[in-house]
Amino acid sequence: MRLLTITDLSVTYARRSWRKPPFTALRDVSLDIREGESLGLVGESGSGKSTLGRAVLGLAPVSSGSITFAGEEIAHAHTRERRRLASDIQVVFQDPYSSLSPSLTIGETLAEPLRVRKVGRREADRRITEALSLVNLPPDAVDRLPRDFSGGQRQRIAIARALVLEPRLIICDEPVSALDLTTQSRVLDLFLEVQRRTGVAYLFISHDLSVVRVMSHRIAVMRQGRIVESGTAAEVTSAPKSAYTRKLLLAAPVADPALQKARRAAYLDSRVPQDTQRAPQDTQEEKA
Repeated sequence: MRLLTITDLSVTYARRSWRKPPFTALRDVSLDIREGESLGLVGESGSGKSTLGRAVLGLAPVSSGSITFAGEEIAHAHTRERRRLASDIQVVFQDPYSSLSPSLTIGETLAEPLRVRKVGRREADRRITEALSLVNLPPDAVDRLPRDFSGGQRQRIAIARALVLEPRLIICDEPVSALDLTTQSRVLDLFLEVQRRTGVAYLFISHDLSVVRVMSHRIAVMRQGRIVESGTAAEVTSAPKSAYTRKLLLAAPVADPALQKARRAAYLDSRVPQDTQRAPQDTQEEKA
């Protein structure tokens, strides 16, 4: 069953200066995510992938197209509808250090979204304990502050915060890019285990195709605000049809230094046609 369906979606940002024309960050993007599925969205910085995640969350201005979640059109949902949808659609951000309030204990951080939705104390305690168990953190973590935890542990807490509302879809926006390789592997394993146990679906956004390959059932490759290739994870990573996808594969790091050197040379020698206007970074798109 399709959980999320995006059809011909475009997002346009007005410029700060009236002399500059509006910037279109997404152009006629279509994709879907099924119940319990992971869709990997991969592309370089500025490709529009984070903008797509923000559009699903209601944080980017949809200029045309539709976003349907569980059969309900949400592209232009009002604030009250968005609050209701928050229980079903959650997000895990990139930076585990800035995404948690340093002055709140972990218990207070996890309880906050439940309090907003008027979940009773006993039920809230049950959900918090269960979420911490899912991410392999001890119950006494509720009394500690973020400063007491490593980067990997903080990202586990961010995942637990998303899970307490028992969502059907989690937007994962570069959730491991700020972590070292060993911690990345552990957090990716955690994402997979959480999905196996809860059936949650992921929109997994990353610039690293090797990470997306581990996480995803299907992959969509984005460039300059458009989907240039999509298919199963095996199809996209083993037999890519797009020259841009092949370049992303060459850019993915490998453990063998000799092979990495050869791949680096091949990456530098590869030629992907460039657009006449370079897209700004996703963060710039969001501020435009």
